[in-house]
Amino acid sequence: MSTTSAHTLPTSHEDPFGDEILAEPAPFHHALREAGPVVHLDRYDVYAMGRYEQVHAALVDWQRFESSAGVGLSNFRTQAPWRPPSLLLETDPPHHDAPRHVLEPILTPRALRRLRDRWEAEAEDLVESLVARGTFDAVTDLAEAFPLRVFPDAVGVRREGRENLLPYGDHLFNAFGPPNHLVERGKARIAEVSAWVNAQCAREALRPGGFGAQIWQAADRGDITHEQAPLIVRSLLSAGVDTTVLGIAAVTHAFLSAPDQWDALRREPGRVRVAFDEAVRWASPVQTFFRTATTDVAVADVTIPAGHKILMFLGAANRDPRRWERPDAFDLDRDPSGHVGFGMGVHHCVGQHVARLEAACVLSALARRVRRIEPIGEPVRHLNNTLRAYASMPVAVTPA
Repeated sequence: MSTTSAHTLPTSHEDPFGDEILAEPAPFHHALREAGPVVHLDRYDVYAMGRYEQVHAALVDWQRFESSAGVGLSNFRTQAPWRPPSLLLETDPPHHDAPRHVLEPILTPRALRRLRDRWEAEAEDLVESLVARGTFDAVTDLAEAFPLRVFPDAVGVRREGRENLLPYGDHLFNAFGPPNHLVERGKARIAEVSAWVNAQCAREALRPGGFGAQIWQAADRGDITHEQAPLIVRSLLSAGVDTTVLGIAAVTHAFLSAPDQWDALRREPGRVRVAFDEAVRWASPVQTFFRTATTDVAVADVTIPAGHKILMFLGAANRDPRRWERPDAFDLDRDPSGHVGFGMGVHHCVGQHVARLEAACVLSALARRVRRIEPIGEPVRHLNNTLRAYASMPVAVTPA
């Protein structure tokens, strides 16, 4: 990182949304953390945080670091968003409360128990077919295939057209960054896939009993308005697929990088939840989010002026050696609780228990049926302004 220092505020001239840093962010994250608690990114005139302490503090302080002005570079106070803002991600209390209170009981671990048996059977079926093949792409054949199979079912979405959820999510998370070539990449199809996604959020498109139908029932009870219901369903479909896909890809890559940890999981398969959360800490599928200062905010020796954007590097915080011992190691003996991969505070990921259940079903099936999983080619990154994603990850498996 090339930095200059004015008073106590270091300045970086790097572009964190450039291809080189998106492909391998670790060196930039290290330089960011070492430069100081807050660093000015002059290319975008935003304030960056890479240390765990400051990122965590900003995430839980919605009063001074608001989401209502958008969680991307664009400021909704001065720029119109490309779609109606999310009622969960891009609002703050009190407007955030009712949608959140509707979703929380639908997505608790207790409420999800009814799905466990079915999802475990789906995972067994998928893993069995992959073991029979011997080699496969862990991204397209596993990490994408399983969430696209089970999650839209749980929401109540029809099977035809589900493939639209991936380009929709990719563009959504790209749009949180600057208007670079990655955003341009998604524009060609975004009208088409947005129309499909929005159509699935209508009451008549959703099967009875699913998450989507339960949201509409909440509108009938008066817990939310009927205008809010389709936007909350859209939030589920927007954030419920890509992040889980990336989480399963991340934990697979983690085990490829540390085969001794795969052996440890097979010895103690009850550690699947620790394995998934440790992979979310280690890889941080969601790398960044923005906030906006509602007032002049003092952070360490720096004052962030009101109205300015703050870019929080979740991936850097999750490997901050001030918080984590041996942060670059994927270690099942670690307690990863407290990682910021699912956010923190009122905006922490409401669907994290869904992601954990999906991952647990996949990992448990793999641990039972696969003795060894090995790379047979270099993983290929899929660049995104917000997400740490893969395009492919060729692997070979040895049956147990």
